[in-house]
Amino acid sequence: MKKIIISLVILILISIGLFIKVYLTAVDPVSAAEKKAVILAKEKVHLSEVEDFHIYNGLETVNVIEGKNKKGDNIIVWIPEKSKKVFVEEAKNGLSKEAAVERLYNEKSPKKVISVRLGMENDIPLWEIYYRSENNLINYYYVHFNTGEWLKKIENL
Repeated sequence: MKKIIISLVILILISIGLFIKVYLTAVDPVSAAEKKAVILAKEKVHLSEVEDFHIYNGLETVNVIEGKNKKGDNIIVWIPEKSKKVFVEEAKNGLSKEAAVERLYNEKSPKKVISVRLGMENDIPLWEIYYRSENNLINYYYVHFNTGEWLKKIENL
């Protein structure tokens, strides 16, 4: 009985170790991309604090950083992976997340909004809203960050 318990404990520890290894291997590319993007943003736009980082995969991969500049203003930095060109905008000069979702609700009747995130396509900063419609189909709605205009829709997937 004692051998069985020891064997189970060892098996559980090995399983936990493998899970941790797989998890760290999976998040390593994102961490590396974040480090590179933050270094570039700090050089170009004097980024002093990072509040959020994510990778947008649209027509091309774009690193998006939300943070503060040295003056304490909320800024958003978009860095397309291929060009490494840095786009920066003060958050107050664009549409808020809530306003982008409100724009969706004014035009559509989503059953559930799944996610709302910043992105960029063709050098145009945008909000990507991923939602489910009444018939439970997947939909994407893209809103221009600066103007609030609808850019494109991908519906009924």
